[in-house]
Amino acid sequence: MSTRLSQLFVRTLREDPSDAEVTSHRLLVRAGYIRRQAPGVFAWLPLGLRVKAKIEAIIRDEMAAAGAQEVHFPALLPREPYEVTGRWTEYGDALFRLKDRKDADYLLAPTHEEAFTLLVKDLYSSYKDLPLTLFQIQDKYRDEARPRAGLLRGREFTMKDAYSFDASDEGLDTSYQAQRDAYERIFGRLGLEYVIVKADAGAMGGSRSEEFLHPMAAGEDTFVRSAGGYAANVEAFTTVVPASEPLEGRPEPRLLDPADTPTIDTLVDELNTAAPREDGRAWTAADTLKNVVLTLTHLDGTRELVVVGLPGDRDIDLKRVEVAFAPAEVDTAGDADFEKNPVLVKGYIGPQVLGTESESGIRYVVDPRVVDGSSWATGANTQGVHVVGLIAGRDFVADGVIEAAQVREGDPAPDGSGPIETARGMEIGHVFQLGRKYAEALGLKVLDVNGKQVTVTMGSYGIGVTRIMAVIAESNNDDKGLVWPENVAPFDVHVVATGKDPVVFEVAEKLTADLEAHRLDVLYDDRPKVSPGVKFGDAELLGVPRIVVVGRTAAEGIVELWDRRTGERTPMSVEDAVSALSAPVARVS
Repeated sequence: MSTRLSQLFVRTLREDPSDAEVTSHRLLVRAGYIRRQAPGVFAWLPLGLRVKAKIEAIIRDEMAAAGAQEVHFPALLPREPYEVTGRWTEYGDALFRLKDRKDADYLLAPTHEEAFTLLVKDLYSSYKDLPLTLFQIQDKYRDEARPRAGLLRGREFTMKDAYSFDASDEGLDTSYQAQRDAYERIFGRLGLEYVIVKADAGAMGGSRSEEFLHPMAAGEDTFVRSAGGYAANVEAFTTVVPASEPLEGRPEPRLLDPADTPTIDTLVDELNTAAPREDGRAWTAADTLKNVVLTLTHLDGTRELVVVGLPGDRDIDLKRVEVAFAPAEVDTAGDADFEKNPVLVKGYIGPQVLGTESESGIRYVVDPRVVDGSSWATGANTQGVHVVGLIAGRDFVADGVIEAAQVREGDPAPDGSGPIETARGMEIGHVFQLGRKYAEALGLKVLDVNGKQVTVTMGSYGIGVTRIMAVIAESNNDDKGLVWPENVAPFDVHVVATGKDPVVFEVAEKLTADLEAHRLDVLYDDRPKVSPGVKFGDAELLGVPRIVVVGRTAAEGIVELWDRRTGERTPMSVEDAVSALSAPVARVS
């Protein structure tokens, strides 16, 4: 039975929704695929569900080919397992928490590691049961601070999450590679460009972690890549550390005469005027040591000041800092923090008085470029005064090293493959080697070949289903509307009957029946009192890539085949149109 547009639950809009920030959000709402219910929460209409189902079918097909078996967990889960793994607290405000009528704590699952782990623990006890890979396609919930961009960043979203269970690290490597290969096939079938980048595991934990990013201007992630093949998310990028220098025989540091130089630029100007370098080179911001004061709020609510030292030509990247200090919340220090810590002279902070072993007790961490023997111009902890020739490892010692500075184009790749370039992308998949973190916390063990209990090692593999739909929409549109790829389009063919002549509708009815006889899924615009202009506008907005226009030449047995992707319109007989449209295409059975 065909789907008739006169009966389809859809209403297209001519105006953009006021809250739409990106193209996919604007078009999916206007074309009647989704409707906003609350910030970051959407209702799915028939057209949207059709596209979503086709994406899920491709994922299910490749998951099965990779040996994964499908299960389904509830979204509503009890607190206790998440308490055991620590994630009830670690997720912080991002977790939706609620209580039942008996005052028991529950959550809306952001991910399901705990549930999968406990299920396998309940049913399996021997190495003979492994390897095992399970997956589900399920809705997830995260209380995003700024839900925006439609399906690209929501509070409720559909995700495919898979988990592998192995008795050995070698087994995990095999399972991980099988899922990684499956992801490449999935994104290939969906026609999505992707870059695999080294990533930070974040709250998920684990060791090896890779993201599949789709390059796009509206992407939320910055990633780097080199011509030699290196690729990483900026949070996972590691700085090439310069060689340390000897400490012996170096001149003692000297103070500059007081001057009003509270910024790096003013300090560099003063250095070039009042303290020319002996080597004849001009001072630059890279020769100065900037000390940035941050506040950390730990999970137990305690607050800590931390100072980060980095070259003055670099700014702090708060996302990289958040990774370094996770799970603590990171913010910049305010005036009250400086008032409580007079040792921190704003604009003139130097590392000489910092560090947990110092009287201040303020933790001091540095950028990897601040190596032993490196010489710096920096604050002297006195208003208006700076110091030149302060040697790391001799005149000050840091409590640790962190990746905190912004990554720039031209920085060397850590694998020696050349300078990097930066780009924007949207995460569409993520694969982790979780290792034994969750299995140890929840007691998932099996008997090995020698009868000894061993802790199972796990992998986790996620794909954002609804996000992928938005990414496809973001990449497949024009100024008229959506242009879906054939294998995820809501229909195979869109038949548009135009005009008032009854023969037009008779030909369109027969054409639709013939196409359906060839197992094509047809949307038939049978609306009798709608103008051709409105029908064409809707066809362009809805985005079915292959359209057949039945109009004035219908009585002569001629229709127009309209390729929405190229804009080409080709007159042909009804019989030829059926043959052309029913020729083999990439389809999801």
